[in-house]
Amino acid sequence: MTKETIQLPLLPLRGLLVFPSMVLHLDVGRDKSVQALEKAMMGDQTIFLAAQKKVSLNDPEPKDIYQIGTLAKVKQMLKLPNGTIRVLVEGIHRGEIIRFIDENDEFVVEISKFEDIHEDKHEEEALMRSLLGQFEQYIKVSRKITHETFATVSDIDEPGRLSDIVTSHLSLKIKDKQELLELQNVKKRLQHLIKIISNEKKVLDLEKKIGQRVKTSMEKTQKEYYLREQLKAIQKELGEKDGKTGEVGQLKEKIDESDMPENIMEVALKELDRYEKVPQSSAESSVIRNYLEWLLALPWTKKTQDRIEIDHAEKILDTDHYGLEKVKERILEYLAVQKLTKSIKGPILCLVGPPGVGKTSLAKSIARSIDRNFVRVSLGGVRDEAEIRGHRRTYIGAMPGRIIQGMKKAETINPVFLLDEIDKMSNDFRGDPSSAMLEVLDPEQNSNFSDHFIEETYDLSSVLFVATANYVNNIPGPLLDRMELISIAGYTEVEKLHIAKEHLLPKQLKENGLKKGNLQIRDEAMLKLIRMYTREAGVRNLERQLATLCRKAAKIIISEEKKRVIVTEKSLEELLGKPLYRYGLMEQQDQVGTATGLAYTAAGGDILSIEVTHYPGKGKLTLTGKLGEVMQESAQAAFSYIRSRAEGLNIDPDFHETYDIHIHVPEGATPKDGPSAGITMATALVSALTGRAVKKEVGMTGEITLRGRVLPIGGLKEKSLSAHRAGITTIIIPEENEKDIDDIPESVRSELTFIKVNHLDQVLEHALAGEKNES
Repeated sequence: MTKETIQLPLLPLRGLLVFPSMVLHLDVGRDKSVQALEKAMMGDQTIFLAAQKKVSLNDPEPKDIYQIGTLAKVKQMLKLPNGTIRVLVEGIHRGEIIRFIDENDEFVVEISKFEDIHEDKHEEEALMRSLLGQFEQYIKVSRKITHETFATVSDIDEPGRLSDIVTSHLSLKIKDKQELLELQNVKKRLQHLIKIISNEKKVLDLEKKIGQRVKTSMEKTQKEYYLREQLKAIQKELGEKDGKTGEVGQLKEKIDESDMPENIMEVALKELDRYEKVPQSSAESSVIRNYLEWLLALPWTKKTQDRIEIDHAEKILDTDHYGLEKVKERILEYLAVQKLTKSIKGPILCLVGPPGVGKTSLAKSIARSIDRNFVRVSLGGVRDEAEIRGHRRTYIGAMPGRIIQGMKKAETINPVFLLDEIDKMSNDFRGDPSSAMLEVLDPEQNSNFSDHFIEETYDLSSVLFVATANYVNNIPGPLLDRMELISIAGYTEVEKLHIAKEHLLPKQLKENGLKKGNLQIRDEAMLKLIRMYTREAGVRNLERQLATLCRKAAKIIISEEKKRVIVTEKSLEELLGKPLYRYGLMEQQDQVGTATGLAYTAAGGDILSIEVTHYPGKGKLTLTGKLGEVMQESAQAAFSYIRSRAEGLNIDPDFHETYDIHIHVPEGATPKDGPSAGITMATALVSALTGRAVKKEVGMTGEITLRGRVLPIGGLKEKSLSAHRAGITTIIIPEENEKDIDDIPESVRSELTFIKVNHLDQVLEHALAGEKNES
């Protein structure tokens, strides 16, 4: 059966849709729409209303208009002053566009009406009641629709009309309304509408909750603002200008003006917010305040401009320190590499040497030569990991570690940072500080150094770390692996003489209120002072003795009214008393059973006299002089070797059954250990058992094996300096230590004779006086 069609003018609607039984005002302004409206008025005032698919189109084409719309009657028409026509229309019937007849001057379309399809009457009734219930709930939540509207809607008993009227009151998208308009089946239309209202009600519930939340938050903020303003007013009336509010404001200003990175600034502002809310009487208040002050005190981006000029650095090093040529050369190489790479990443320098040789002052000179700030942290006696990494803020009296404290003192992120006495760190149940130092000294890790107190990572990659140590063996292996050792052995007499004249004496004259002409020390007197009143690798005791001379001179100048005091070799004893040490500690004559060894201690090189005696007994070996395990083992090895070679050495093969042997090392209060006294003990034993004296001018060092081989030792430079001080002229050294002779200063090397050996027989040949062994 063919549907009945009619021709009607078309009025495209933008942003709205008209349902049957719906009365609505429309404003018409587009030319085509005005002409379509006028054509409808010339006829029976019926027009077809259909929505545009896109609201933005001003001149739609047939494809841009929905096919299904509403037949409507034009009830009123009013021309407005601006040329727009306002019409009142009433929806009558659903219709569908079959084809477009005219689309030039106005839209004329051929449409067909379609009726609502009804199914089960009882089911439709139930759906109507459900729809009304949902609509009522929607009105309560929405509050945009009046209860009078609901009363009007609830009186409608026709399901199709009810669905259309309810839809017209909902704030839905055109697309959703179009779907309801196109549903011919009333039952499906009601079901779909119920579903839409249910969803809309949920959305409105959420909007309401969000609105309440926002309102509560705004009320809280307004309340806090109001209370703060009241507090300010009260403090002003009481004259308390520095209340907590003012303090918070000052801290906020400091944080904003600081050079903190963004992530640190976020943490600081968060803590400041906590500080503002915590009562001032609370213990947590002082903890947060202390934390904020540390964050503000630390340098985060501030740095000094490096001045890496090799000539300038060399001049400063030469001015501050006499000698130490190899050490200075290594520092200048380091700075040259820094200038070329423009990067601070590289080896950590560790200056190793006995006390008083200028390790700390050398680090200061490095800082001065490149125009960097200098900071020193002493690690002596540190045995708690928290000393390096800091304490957690949860502990009472928590503080950052020494590294962060040092950075605060430095005030820049690129200072020269001296880790003094790194070999004096120890560990106990509180942790191992040397393990914490690994992160500090590793260039791959220290850009994210973590301190327990600060919690946020701190960048140490721009810091030039310099460590000092007296004894390498006390530095843990993993820590030593991250550092480059620069050895400072000690000074020769000539170097000490120059240091005393050019550095120490001017300094002490100034400190004791004397002028350059008030005190004059002759060179021979200075040498005597160095030789007989000090016994050290460095110059610390020498400086003390010079200070004593300055004080004596000051007293003489004041009491005797003299202008100048001249210290000669003779008057030195009158001022300082009898000499403390005997210059030339070697034996005055060749001795039987006494050999001179060379030792290396934390205070530099020293000589060691080893004495051996034998007496009737049963072969007992006695060792005295506070010897360590390694030294005792060296004595046992020497004894065993001599027993195995007794006949070749012209020694009674049964001496171990008829004599007791006693080996003693004088200065028993001083602990002694190390393998390098092996050949010295063996020489003293052979001397005692054969009756051949040991040459007084010979010193020796080397480790011995059971086969008589002589093995290399360490610290040859320091040992040679001590031998030179003691007046020894010949040193017996292991053959493999020949490479170390070049490290010894030329002034010392030229006055010593080095005999290189690889077997004990060679040692005995050069050390013992008298006839050679028959072997």
